[in-house]
Amino acid sequence: MNFPIQKLVLSLRKHTKKIAILFFSILALATVILWLSENACKDAAKGRVFRSTANIPQNEVALVLGTGKTTRTGQPNLHFNQRIYAAVALYHSGKISRLLVSGDNHVKGYDEPSDMREALIAAGVPTNAITCDYAGFHTLDSVARAKSVFGLKECTIVTEEFHCDRALWIAREYGLNAVAFAAPDVKSARWSLRVKVREVFATAWCGVELHLLHKGPRFSGPPEPILTAAR
Repeated sequence: MNFPIQKLVLSLRKHTKKIAILFFSILALATVILWLSENACKDAAKGRVFRSTANIPQNEVALVLGTGKTTRTGQPNLHFNQRIYAAVALYHSGKISRLLVSGDNHVKGYDEPSDMREALIAAGVPTNAITCDYAGFHTLDSVARAKSVFGLKECTIVTEEFHCDRALWIAREYGLNAVAFAAPDVKSARWSLRVKVREVFATAWCGVELHLLHKGPRFSGPPEPILTAAR
């Protein structure tokens, strides 16, 4: 092996070692963040997730977390339906008297809060019991704005089972006294696997946003307090 080639090989080996060290360091850090985030979620949700209207504590307002009415292919979104069914059941049980529907409305033709409001009205919830938050782009935005913009000190978060722990963790970090009403997870192996994998990464990123980036909602907005019950 002549000298230039030997020098190149040694250089590559040296850089490969550095890359390997960097890769495993990042992997170790990600593992720690995931482990800490998962434990924080479980701790925040302990004793605060309810699956029946019979035993859930009473709160004036339910925060319904948004998702699209349809999928990218135009099919009905089962996650949307599950959350609406749960919110309607909670309202008609008398355990809440108002609903704050929070979702994404950042592009023309896509309006999660309005779609949720229309679905709730169609299911018998009066219009004056519903408030829309059009800047709930992510779970953190929805939960943080429920307190900072809409003036809630306590609430019942409505979402699916897989989502409850993370939402309650965010609520605790923002000083919002919350419980969660868990809609059943979608009964589909394909959907369930995709959602659960996504939630693992979402939980880890939530830990980064809360404790490393100290991120707040994208838009804080002027106060719009929900003051009185609709009933």
